[in-house]
Amino acid sequence: MAEQTVTTPIGWARAACDSLMDRFAPEELPPAGRWHYHQGVFLCGMEMVWERTREQRYDDYVKRYVDKLVDGQGNFAFARDELDAIQPGLLLFRLDERSGGDRRYRIAADKLRALFHTLHRTSEGGFWHKDKYAYNMWLDGLYMGGVFALKYANAYGDASLRELALQQEALMRKHMLDGENGLLYHAWDESCEMPWADPATGRSPEFWGRSLGWYGLAVSQFLDELPETDPGWQELADQLASLVEALIRYQDEASGLWYQVVDKGHLADNWLETSCSSLFVYTIAKACKRGLIGENGLEAARRGYEGLIAVMESDERGRFVMPDICIGTSAGDYENYVTRPTSSNDLHGVGAFVMACVEMEDLMA
Repeated sequence: MAEQTVTTPIGWARAACDSLMDRFAPEELPPAGRWHYHQGVFLCGMEMVWERTREQRYDDYVKRYVDKLVDGQGNFAFARDELDAIQPGLLLFRLDERSGGDRRYRIAADKLRALFHTLHRTSEGGFWHKDKYAYNMWLDGLYMGGVFALKYANAYGDASLRELALQQEALMRKHMLDGENGLLYHAWDESCEMPWADPATGRSPEFWGRSLGWYGLAVSQFLDELPETDPGWQELADQLASLVEALIRYQDEASGLWYQVVDKGHLADNWLETSCSSLFVYTIAKACKRGLIGENGLEAARRGYEGLIAVMESDERGRFVMPDICIGTSAGDYENYVTRPTSSNDLHGVGAFVMACVEMEDLMA
């Protein structure tokens, strides 16, 4: 049990941010000195805390991370063969808006936007998640690249990116959605050559928690970035409502959390995982605020949030510690997921928790 004397969701979000700020300078966030989605997810959560609290130290911390990696001419080192490299670009838009004519952030954003021209695609136009995973689409990629595409479209008037982002989501539903339980498989291989790929459908065999969480996070934020008059908005809203209903069915009754392999909580070697639980709480909370889900959604979000708080820990100095975060994971079979190691305070787990807490602030009042 946690020892913090925190009483509100935003208080927990601040405690999580403050804990990592106390441990690491921005450029030391692991993996240190890299443009990486782990840092990006955590700092996007911190940006949400700043938007809620207006505490300058959070804004300064985010800016320092970016400024240590992006030079005065907008040059920076990033992986040019994967969707993951795009996600930290979400931090660039607010910095550019407030830059007072400093062009570095826009130039950096333009370089990331250019990846949409060069990343490999399936025959239908779906982005490969990484070059080394040929013909693979992963649910993770919708958040890693799709939200950036919509933010770029809104910030700089590149309307073509809206159609691109919606296309990626539609392809994921087409190839990865299970019509019976409403969940989406982690990955799909068009070539059907991956060891895990179903020879007929190309689907991976399991519903991995965090990949579903990335998808829910992305769809929620797509709705934030698209006007309600957009032809694709209502379809996305319906899909979010359907996903939330499916997630609620698999919420663990005793803890309020969700399992690493979401639909197999009955198996003894499966385990409750905190990063996916955080992402699901965020997703359900967003759906509740939009009126897409009824009272059962509000109850599920509150139970999930309270379940997360119940398992948070403190270190010897009383700083926040988030346990039971699955480390980075590729698609695979059931054993692949349930035997993955866990870590504490992994950045994409803490970032997900922070986002969930910010969204729950209004719902717990």
